[in-house]
Amino acid sequence: MASSEIARDINRSSVLDLIRTNQPVSRADVARRTGLQRSTVSLIVDELISERWVAEGDLGQVPLGRRPRLLYLNTDRAGIIGINIMPRLTTIALADLNVTFRAEESIPTSSDPNTFTTVLISTVRRLIGQHPDMVYEGIGVSVPGRVDYLSQRLVFAPNLGWRQVDLKQPLETSTGLPVQIENAANACALAEVWSGPHKGLSDLIAVTVSEGIGTGIVANGQLVRGPSGAAGEFGHVCMDSQGPNCKCGGRGCWEAYASNSAAIRNYSQGSSRSHKPDEMITKDPITSFADILSMAERGDRKASDVLDIMARYLGLGMAMLVNGLAPSVIVVVGEVTRAWKRVGPLVQSVVQECARTHASTRIVPADDVTQPRLRGTIALVLQKHFRPRLVA
Repeated sequence: MASSEIARDINRSSVLDLIRTNQPVSRADVARRTGLQRSTVSLIVDELISERWVAEGDLGQVPLGRRPRLLYLNTDRAGIIGINIMPRLTTIALADLNVTFRAEESIPTSSDPNTFTTVLISTVRRLIGQHPDMVYEGIGVSVPGRVDYLSQRLVFAPNLGWRQVDLKQPLETSTGLPVQIENAANACALAEVWSGPHKGLSDLIAVTVSEGIGTGIVANGQLVRGPSGAAGEFGHVCMDSQGPNCKCGGRGCWEAYASNSAAIRNYSQGSSRSHKPDEMITKDPITSFADILSMAERGDRKASDVLDIMARYLGLGMAMLVNGLAPSVIVVVGEVTRAWKRVGPLVQSVVQECARTHASTRIVPADDVTQPRLRGTIALVLQKHFRPRLVA
């Protein structure tokens, strides 16, 4: 049975989250929407104001009676550090309670985790020192690999070449702030149900497409992690045991066919289609997936063919997700969304051909500008205070 203290904490979190999702809002509206007594809401709100979580703003409009003061989150109250680690570049950002980024900078991601950790700590401490007026709630970190949920250690990140790396303890020791580590795809899924266009959805899959492929799954309103935190590694499901080598040590994994790295490999080796003499084919060497996107936009036939191949394999993997989990939405995160007008219809066509559950799953691209990985790292820290209510 719930103690009075637990009930009070739940009520406080409900009020705080309702203000976050409906601001500006009056005390009366909070009471009506939560079902709590007005006196209870007033006590909680007064406490939140005294702790500077909530601020009062302008007077609201009502047909009759006294005009209420509207409530907002106090964006000057708290700062959260978000860290998005990717194979080439790591981004560090400072955000407020509304997940608005106040400052942001990037550092190279070293292949040596010890060297990287030293530079990361120095950068984080400098960023905190540049904003001494903020009360810092914690640090959220997304990594492109498997995380042991209980120990918070990075177990294995194939595309970083890291194994058994402890980022949590050095960051906490050097900053004095609590640190939460999460798989990048899980962070993206959390970002979508926390502050994205699918806020509040109870079943969703985020598919991150970069050097590898990750899947973050929200089912029945909860992140699916498994007992150790390794659940959802669909990027390493084998599609062909005789297929290309994967950095995980296997062969023919989904990400070995449909990731950015796979597209670069396919372009370098030559796509499977023939070309007419008058078709534009760039002979310049490519160094990144962005080069392929750029060349496809300029009409390079080979680059376009590579994107078509990538789209087909993305569709095959997503059909697997639809058949197995039948989510309401699959959100695609990554540079490939910049070519979604070309890639999206091909992905959808393959899913319709191969998914047999008749699920009405929507497949949509995330807006890369909103930085879903970084937003997820902020949500990692904030959710312990707000405990968002995920409803269907």
